Amino acid sequence: MKSHNFPYLLPICMLLFACGPTASRSSADSVTFDTAARLDDFDFTTSGESRPSKWSVIDNDAGRGLARIGSEFNDNRLAFALYRPFSGRDVYVSTRFLTVPGKVDQPAGLFVRYRSPDDHYAVRADAIENTVALYRIAAGRREMIGSMDVNVSGQARHTLAVAASDELLTVVFDGRELFVATDRRFPGPPGKVGLWTEAGGMALFESLEIASFY
Repeated sequence: MKSHNFPYLLPICMLLFACGPTASRSSADSVTFDTAARLDDFDFTTSGESRPSKWSVIDNDAGRGLARIGSEFNDNRLAFALYRPFSGRDVYVSTRFLTVPGKVDQPAGLFVRYRSPDDHYAVRADAIENTVALYRIAAGRREMIGSMDVNVSGQARHTLAVAASDELLTVVFDGRELFVATDRRFPGPPGKVGLWTEAGGMALFESLEIASFY
């Protein structure tokens, strides 16, 4: 059990330092998608006016996890899995994921301070572009506020994390801090956290870790 949680300890310590010397972290919610009962902890929605995508806990050759399923390929459509038990402003969120090769897109993402598909922060790892990017979505307009080229292999599991503390947003990939973005224009109120992907792609999310700063 200790070895299972160890990969998250270093990123959390790094993020506490990045968020300031007075930051403290509450106990974390740890979600693993081992049974379909985990779906009850989430609300599912999409961007635009289309009906919500279908998500399921699935097994494939790579393992078991939460994935958006279906055959929609509208590039403008984003699918969100909102973690129902938690809402917060200054938060740390991470996931362990695997992208599925052979799709049009291969993105996997997290979001924080979510009020609607048109208002939130989102971080995105893409196995085709080999980038990790951070976006501010405000009034339906998406603007990139940080990005870095990294090797996002579609053949390997990765961890992706974001910490939001006041106007600072710290992005971590595979245990390494990539960048810190400062956004004083839209610090955002408390909101939901969770997972997202694009309709043209598929990612297998194996876990979700959530904690709040205070």
